Amino acid sequence: MPSLEVSVSIQEPLLSVSKLSGGNLLRVTLEAAYSVPEVFVPTGPQQNYMVCLQVPTVGEKEYPLMFKNGILKLGGEKEPIPRPKKWPISNILAPGAQNIPDSFIVGGPYEEEDGELNKTEDREFRIQAETIKKRIVWDLERRCYLDPPAVLSLQKRIAECRYWPVEITRVPMVTSTKGKSSKLDKGDDDGQIFFHGVAYVNMVPLLYPGVKRIRGAFRVFAYQDSEVFGKTKCLFSILRDLGHQANLNKLGPVIAAASSPHSKAIPTRNQKEDKMTKEKDVLRKMSTTLKSQMSESAIETEATVCQNLEGQQYVDAGTFLVMEIELAKALVPKRLPEELASRVKEMIPPRPQLPRRSAGAKKAVEDYHNQITSIAGAILDEYHELFGKQMVDGGVIDHHTLEEQKCQLNYELNSSGKYFAFKEQLKHAVVKIVREKYLRTTAFNNLEQLQAFLSELYVYLVDQMHIALNQLLSQESTVVASPTFTSCEQLRLFAHEAEVNEDYALASVYYHERLARDRQIVQHWLDYGAFCLLMEENIKAQECFREALSLNPSHLHSLLLCGIIAVMMEHYEEAEIFFEDATCLEPSSIVSWTLLGLFYEIQENDIRVEMAFHEANKLLKAQLAKEKNITEAAEEGGKKLHSLSATVLRPVTSPQEDTLPVMKKPSGGAPDPSHAVAPVPISGLSQPSHTIFMETIRFLMEVNALQFVHRALAHELLCQQEGPSCEYYLVLAQTHLLKKDFSEAEECLREAIQTDYLNPNVWAQKGHLCYLRGNLSEAKECYERTISFVTDASEMHFVYLRLGSIYLKEKEYDKAKRTYMLACKKSSSCLTWLGVGIACYRLKEMAEAEDALSEANALNNNKAEVWAYLALVCMQGGRQLEAEQSYKYALKLELKNEELLQEIHEVQRMVGFGNPSF
Repeated sequence: MPSLEVSVSIQEPLLSVSKLSGGNLLRVTLEAAYSVPEVFVPTGPQQNYMVCLQVPTVGEKEYPLMFKNGILKLGGEKEPIPRPKKWPISNILAPGAQNIPDSFIVGGPYEEEDGELNKTEDREFRIQAETIKKRIVWDLERRCYLDPPAVLSLQKRIAECRYWPVEITRVPMVTSTKGKSSKLDKGDDDGQIFFHGVAYVNMVPLLYPGVKRIRGAFRVFAYQDSEVFGKTKCLFSILRDLGHQANLNKLGPVIAAASSPHSKAIPTRNQKEDKMTKEKDVLRKMSTTLKSQMSESAIETEATVCQNLEGQQYVDAGTFLVMEIELAKALVPKRLPEELASRVKEMIPPRPQLPRRSAGAKKAVEDYHNQITSIAGAILDEYHELFGKQMVDGGVIDHHTLEEQKCQLNYELNSSGKYFAFKEQLKHAVVKIVREKYLRTTAFNNLEQLQAFLSELYVYLVDQMHIALNQLLSQESTVVASPTFTSCEQLRLFAHEAEVNEDYALASVYYHERLARDRQIVQHWLDYGAFCLLMEENIKAQECFREALSLNPSHLHSLLLCGIIAVMMEHYEEAEIFFEDATCLEPSSIVSWTLLGLFYEIQENDIRVEMAFHEANKLLKAQLAKEKNITEAAEEGGKKLHSLSATVLRPVTSPQEDTLPVMKKPSGGAPDPSHAVAPVPISGLSQPSHTIFMETIRFLMEVNALQFVHRALAHELLCQQEGPSCEYYLVLAQTHLLKKDFSEAEECLREAIQTDYLNPNVWAQKGHLCYLRGNLSEAKECYERTISFVTDASEMHFVYLRLGSIYLKEKEYDKAKRTYMLACKKSSSCLTWLGVGIACYRLKEMAEAEDALSEANALNNNKAEVWAYLALVCMQGGRQLEAEQSYKYALKLELKNEELLQEIHEVQRMVGFGNPSF
């Protein structure tokens, strides 16, 4: 097989360095037109199917890109993928020479395309059109070099016009005969063309940062001057205004030459046609202006539409073009993730690593003592829970009973797994002793050495255990009160409780307590920062968010909150860096892209707003599709399981248990582990609205970023084609409640009830509104309706608290007790146990009242009302010393409830003790 190798070289570069760096290369690939009109048939006169678009350069002049010789196919099968792109040169005889090397059409999922017909509901139509319907195939790629001024002109034109007209037509392949004329020739003289259609390509994505390529399907419409001008600001039709129909078949070389920005010689005929075109353009502009001023505009529009009946067939058939537009370099450069990360580090340097903790033999022994003390306390608590505190007042338990209790305790520890947990807890401390004190870090050579070492270690550990236990017993004899143990999650609940009750000073105390316990936890700083936003202390909020980001520069919510507070403080350049870094860090975050879009909206950058919201919507669609697939799979599995159980299993009924948790008096002031609280959701309303803005609003409500909430709500209102959703009205009502704008909140809740009468959150919010207004009877009705729903409202904790308080005021103590116990079971706090204690006291259940009040006191020993009721309980039980101490603490903590204070004084006079000042 003979071969020929050709090498082409030049003495100087074709382009200067500046033109090479500032210029660009435009590639346009026309793949096919699908679902073309039925009148397009391969029989009869031969037709040339053409598509053309114009590329703007400097000034008003534009260069056309023509795609000719489309191949009409009858369909029946899908075009192969991948398939090679072809050079726009005809009559190439060498096999495969028309294919562009290493350049292929690869397709892709419809949902990831940039054009139209990329929604889920379009999928079925796309499959049919690209498989069984007629299509015209080109698979051609045209290229055009853009010098730096042309690049700027392209950017300006896209920003101004957004849409690009891509024209399509069908031209008969005819040859003229001397001495003969036809209707076609006369038509040519009139400059008329047939089946003139246009697709509107949205070019705006090419102005998104970093975007170099758009590809998708674009619907074809009948070409109408007014519509084209309205969408694209273009009055010049390349197919109609360049010349006669017959000449379109000969325009390939002319247009190819015109496509080069460096072409200097244009045929004189073209110059004349350009002049004629400008005159026609002026006439068309005048005609359009006159028509717009006429009162019969509707009639004129209808007449205009009917002028292009052939083009209307594209619309009737659902014709669409699939094409790709690609640039060698993005028109708008995108910041690299590394650059964004470095900018963030410049603004907020990472915190230095904590100093290494010293570890030695002494520290290892101290850790061992601490673990022994902890385990001993846990075992003692287990003993007390099994047998109670019997060793009081010098009482003695006989040896036989003690042995039985020991056996039962061992059984309980082993069967419950606690013995194994204690061993695991102690293991780390023992390993540290082996390494630090005995310097053993390698395996033993033989079994004898190992046995000898284990014997020595055992004796030492037992001796140290006795020392630790003796220290513990000696400390217990001098300890007056045990400290209060609460988890950080409980402190978060207590802080939020104080926020809702508008006790902001107490809330601040709890937030500071969390930070004092561990300043290295990011969430502690974010929660305190969100509280500062609620208090409108923006500088403190900024410090908190930046501290969180310095602990973890890759924490998404820290970046977003730093961006939000930067916007609020009008530091827009910093805000853009934070938001962009968030989208680079987690490109799948709907909230990040939506907040970036809201930021660009503040900057009035419409193109980037569109880019960010488009990306967020694409992610939301993917998320909803995934959730739908999971739901359908679960439902299908449930049907199969139900069918299996119906044929194999017999239904078994069991009595339902609806008992309240047993109250136990806390030992040592520590809360019962069964009352451990799960984090309370700050937001997350039921029946969510599936929009990017509502997804973002939920996050913004959690962090109290109300400025962004109102902006997002405005978009949410525009998104809902069937009217605002229930969730929209609920969020709006929440914002009004925060501002004490009760009338506006009431109006929003009225709309929410009409939208979704069965939403528990609606009735919970209405209950809160009535409660804050002092309308307790209506608030009680709303709260009772809320708890009667099968699905809980988003924040049942406050529904239980406020409903319980209403029951107490109305002296419905049984209902109050049950309600507060539900709150304790869901998320216990000082206020929930105080409510139980008050209800039990009013019901004369003194033992249960003391248990509940002791639990409340363990969670917060600075609550004056708890000490006041403890004083009442102790006086009723004849315990003078404890009654006086409790009364003293109630006064020291400045009890504000005058009625309760008066009641205490009356009981003191009745029993004759309780007030040392008597």
